[in-house]
Amino acid sequence: MTSNWRRVEAFESQASLSSHTMPSMAFPGVLPSPLRAGVALLLAAPLFGVPLVAAPLAATASTAAGASTAAAGVVRPAAAASGVRPVARAVTPKVLTTRWSSAAELARGQRKGVAVSGGSLVMAPVPAGSASLKDPFGTRPAARFDYGTWVSPWAATGFDATNLIASWNARTPAGTYLRIDARTRSASATSSWDKVAVWGFTVESTHRHSGDAQADDLNKLLTDTLVSQRGTMRTWQVRVTMYRRTGTTLTPRVDSLGAVAANFSKRTARTSPTSMRSTSEMAVPGFSQMIHTGHYPQWDAGGEAWCSPTSTAMVLRHFNRGPKPAHYAWTHETDGQVDHAARYTYDHTYQGAGNWPFNTAYAGMYGTDAFVTRLLNLRDAERFIRAGIPVVVSIAFSRGGLDGSPLTSTPGHLVVITGFAADGRVIVNDPAAPRNSTVRRVYRRDQFEGAWLGGSGGVAYVIHPASKPLPGDSARW
Repeated sequence: MTSNWRRVEAFESQASLSSHTMPSMAFPGVLPSPLRAGVALLLAAPLFGVPLVAAPLAATASTAAGASTAAAGVVRPAAAASGVRPVARAVTPKVLTTRWSSAAELARGQRKGVAVSGGSLVMAPVPAGSASLKDPFGTRPAARFDYGTWVSPWAATGFDATNLIASWNARTPAGTYLRIDARTRSASATSSWDKVAVWGFTVESTHRHSGDAQADDLNKLLTDTLVSQRGTMRTWQVRVTMYRRTGTTLTPRVDSLGAVAANFSKRTARTSPTSMRSTSEMAVPGFSQMIHTGHYPQWDAGGEAWCSPTSTAMVLRHFNRGPKPAHYAWTHETDGQVDHAARYTYDHTYQGAGNWPFNTAYAGMYGTDAFVTRLLNLRDAERFIRAGIPVVVSIAFSRGGLDGSPLTSTPGHLVVITGFAADGRVIVNDPAAPRNSTVRRVYRRDQFEGAWLGGSGGVAYVIHPASKPLPGDSARW
């Protein structure tokens, strides 16, 4: 579990003294094995000792919209928790998502052995080369693969970014897979290419996995987030290498590729005023991760470890997308699509199913446009709800930090925002509930927004079909 502990240590030891802590948020929904016993204890009390259903929508929020996140009990950076005085300077939060997702946009990249066809990247008849490659997590001998590469144009952030999260949508038939790399430029230097991920839908070609830290120059990778170590990220590039078994005409198809850059990885802010004038809620199916406890130890054994794939599965089912029952019949489970999502998002380096872009890449396999971004606050999320798009978000909170939650505290957890009450409270499908029937929750706006921004810096999975277009233009999507 080396990569997990590296991520934990980065979270605990590198917390910035300012409000824009640099490191990636640890734990995108999955905890290192040594911590799970402790989390199970935290789970036990709320699951069996207190009521689980939130107050009805007619109830009045107990804290005004302008209440500070300090009052909400939100997790603080380690430096602040230890009594060190924060740096007294305001930092304007900035986020920019850049994606290449059309034929015209993909044609702007540099291609070797790759062509643009049908609005996607495919391998050309003549590859850029071939190589003998060994699956680092497999038992089969090395095999020969043809490959081709696509390199994006340099993307300018327009500000001093400190982290970058790449995401992609691709279809990878058996015998094909992808490798995603990224590099950045500071004001004075260009980083090396860092391996972000090796991605394939099945393990017939390779076991999907994230890169290791690669902390040799400007940046290092924390599972799914490239974090600056020296200088900042003024511009960046992504590169995809496409592989197919030599002697075949198979090809992966890359439908989109991009990244979100930000100058913070978590932050505190005043609670945003709601833009809602009436209650709006989508009927997103509720799946509990907890009814899968102990399932498939080779994919992290379900239960508290599966909040991310469970949330992804809920959104896919809402849009009538995802695997067909015949494709998860092997699970013999009523909610077998959750087990399926965990299996096909599992990161063999991280040893969990909580890798953020692995979840959006999985969703992208089923006819959706899916990507990771950062939203600035709940007003951003309200725009998605009005557009008919539920949003998966990553939260974290200390004991008592989220009233009505099935968890007493969590260093990282994924939930689905399904709507908002007229007074701004957040309607959520929380997969940590013990049963499907208790997944729906209504949370205080101040507490939830603090747990989201203070936990992951507003990380969100956006998953939508073409029939539900994004809510207008924004730098964040």
